[in-house]
Amino acid sequence: MLYLVPTPLGNLKDITLRALEVLNEVDVILCEDTRTSSKLLNHYNIQKPLSPYHQHNEHKITAHLAEQLLAGKKMALITDAGTPGISDPAFLLVRECVKQNIKVECLPGATAFVPALVNSGIPCNRFLFEGFLPLKKGRHTLLTKLAGEERTMIFYESPVRLVKTLEELIKYFGAERQCSVSREISKMFEETQRGSLHDVCNYFKAKNVKGEIVIVVEGKN
Repeated sequence: MLYLVPTPLGNLKDITLRALEVLNEVDVILCEDTRTSSKLLNHYNIQKPLSPYHQHNEHKITAHLAEQLLAGKKMALITDAGTPGISDPAFLLVRECVKQNIKVECLPGATAFVPALVNSGIPCNRFLFEGFLPLKKGRHTLLTKLAGEERTMIFYESPVRLVKTLEELIKYFGAERQCSVSREISKMFEETQRGSLHDVCNYFKAKNVKGEIVIVVEGKN
């Protein structure tokens, strides 16, 4: 049995009672970063064996983990924050479990783009989640394609690349396209800045930005 367990984006209280129950019941917890996950687990006095599972080792150990699951082990997969599989490792292991008829269950819980989208003031009845844009290869092609997208678009970005990405969105989508940038969701310094791409870009040019970032951009009218 494999459980996919969402973890808080920032505030440690943003975890479900069921998630805590599952983490207390499994035989081992797979973590993106054991040091980061230990803070959450120690806070709730959860003492279970931890095993690294991240983008650098997932190809190598997926088959081995599937063997352990077939042998009867119960595992929970968590990431540093949010829901496993959403711009974080999980897909390879889930696919292997499905292939081998191993039961997989994903618990509902925190995902950064949901509060950012709902809080943006931009239509959220139809949207496209792109996650992180390609750093180089395919970036121009994708942005050119998305310029005509009518649905609301959602991107993840790092603080160091935020302004550059906003400048590129201006280039491809136009300076007056409406957007919303949310950062540090559920943390002490949570912030959402709304307005045109031009205005929001200028705001962050003059600001030292930290934390994970979600960019929400309206579709073409």
